[in-house]
Amino acid sequence: MTAARHDHGLGVACVLGASILWGTTGTASALAPTVPPLAVGSASMGFGGLLLAATSAPRIVRSRSQVARSWRLVAIGALAVLVYALAFYTSMRLAGVAVGTAVSIGGAPVAAALLERILDGRRLSGRWAAGAALGIAGAVVLCLARGGVPSDAAAGAAASGEAAQTVAGVALGAVAAASYALYSFTSHRLIRAGLSSRAAVGATFGVAALGLLVVLAATGGALLESWRNVAVGAYLAGIPMFLGYILFGWGLSRVSASTATTVSLAEPVVAAALAVAVVGERLPILGWFGMVLIVGCLAVLTLPLPDWSRRRRRGFGPAEAEAEG
Repeated sequence: MTAARHDHGLGVACVLGASILWGTTGTASALAPTVPPLAVGSASMGFGGLLLAATSAPRIVRSRSQVARSWRLVAIGALAVLVYALAFYTSMRLAGVAVGTAVSIGGAPVAAALLERILDGRRLSGRWAAGAALGIAGAVVLCLARGGVPSDAAAGAAASGEAAQTVAGVALGAVAAASYALYSFTSHRLIRAGLSSRAAVGATFGVAALGLLVVLAATGGALLESWRNVAVGAYLAGIPMFLGYILFGWGLSRVSASTATTVSLAEPVVAAALAVAVVGERLPILGWFGMVLIVGCLAVLTLPLPDWSRRRRRGFGPAEAEAEG
């Protein structure tokens, strides 16, 4: 029992570490403001994807016949990763680190449920509807908060421009969420088809990296203008992207997917805290309320519900079960 608890604790620590690393991406990219977000996203997930593919190469080679048979899933997943990389970083540049991250992360479970409904015919539960309502409400509140309340005509024009920019960023955050959900869906299908998780991830990210490096070649000139820009690109590719996904994989081998998803709620919290403390972003009270709604969406969709019926069979009702816990 002690060994199992230690293994579980290590798994939680790995997932938490990955979430913290992912939460730094927006702040890190903000330290290179002259680099277009398309270049930041393509450099981060392009080079990071190549590292993942290289370290997964032995598993991909051993499963090459399965990879070849599943090439459509690999191609769709790779396209989803490419779109996610470009939409996510552009969303943070337009709407801000805190808002872009919250919408992208908060929207992913909603998009995943819709995707399963459309492609697998799974029914949408009342729990999903409640979570989706919280997420959508949070995104709307964030847009309103970022728009502000103008005090005169000039301020009104500025606020209107900022509001339009925020709406565009939130929309791209929704695209990023849908893309990540599609990537997760195809990866799950690849694993069900017999591929190991490392082979599925390595093959998908490896193919995506080829397209992302083409985008980088077209947009990444500013990345080489200073050592600071180079350092930001290297950090994003090597730490949050490569190391983060390695840690997350280790964590998933030790804890359940529901536990891992719940622990990952740390990412938007870390992103928001760093955005305020390091980048100097400011969110009014209404904005923080929108953030709370989005985190609430994630909590509703991912936290396990207590099985009161089983506890009653053991002689515990809700009150007794709470006392037992």
